[in-house]
Amino acid sequence: MGRLHATLFIIFLVFPFYLCSSLASVIATMRDLGKRGKLETEAGQCLNKSLVIKQLDVTQEDSVKKCLEEIPDQKVDILVNNAGIGQVGPIESISMEDAKKVFETNFFAVMRLIKMVLPAMKKRGSGHIVVISSVLGLQGIQVDFHSSPIPGFCESLAVQLLKFNIFISLIEPGPVNTEFEMKLMEEVSRSDFPGTDPETVRYFKELYLPSAHEIFVTLGQTPDAVAKATVKVIGMDQPVFRKQTNPLYTPLTALKYADNTGNLSVRTFYNLQFNYGSIFHFSLNLLRCITCNCFRRRVMPV
Repeated sequence: MGRLHATLFIIFLVFPFYLCSSLASVIATMRDLGKRGKLETEAGQCLNKSLVIKQLDVTQEDSVKKCLEEIPDQKVDILVNNAGIGQVGPIESISMEDAKKVFETNFFAVMRLIKMVLPAMKKRGSGHIVVISSVLGLQGIQVDFHSSPIPGFCESLAVQLLKFNIFISLIEPGPVNTEFEMKLMEEVSRSDFPGTDPETVRYFKELYLPSAHEIFVTLGQTPDAVAKATVKVIGMDQPVFRKQTNPLYTPLTALKYADNTGNLSVRTFYNLQFNYGSIFHFSLNLLRCITCNCFRRRVMPV
């Protein structure tokens, strides 16, 4: 079946410490506190001072309420929605149960948290809600719907909440290079994808997975770069609504805006994947050359 995987992004192992330098108090949350060891080690002197770690399961309303009740005056100035899971595989191999799990964590959990912090933010007349999404919410390439509903939901909220001096920011990374993602690709490559026709399984394994790996290697950012870009948005006096953290991905998302029928982006990616694979690989190799270490600082500003 399609691979369901938890992605409490590794970006945010380093993220709380950037915030600690600029904010009085940071609360990092995780569903399983038994896995907090690495975070505590990285926290160092910040731990239990400017950084506190609390248990939170974003899919459970009681857990969210309990976490908020433990915050002094229940005052949340900045909410960062980061927890998520992803689904990788042909659509035929994805069960409705697994699909619902993705939406429960990636969409309804975001909605739940926002609903709970908004009343106090509105009363104070200030607040900032940050949602870690993905450029795939803008430009889908394969069956990867985990971020798709978020942009429209957040944009409609952003218009309404400006009235209360509350800002919403979408952080949209492209591929992020972590051990987790590489291991996921390996696991997916070994899946049989039951319920999927042989031709689809073949192109998924022979075309999509190798291309996805090549994209990660060529265009992938470090978790550190994404965390820094996020903190930069949080520090703005007038936070932007949308921040794509990887400029190398801009030409891909720009295709959608260049043609309001959507045909340009759909057919471009189709042709690159199925008809002009050599051009696709040449383009990635070219990008790999111009973004080697000696040029990376200029090409990939944060």
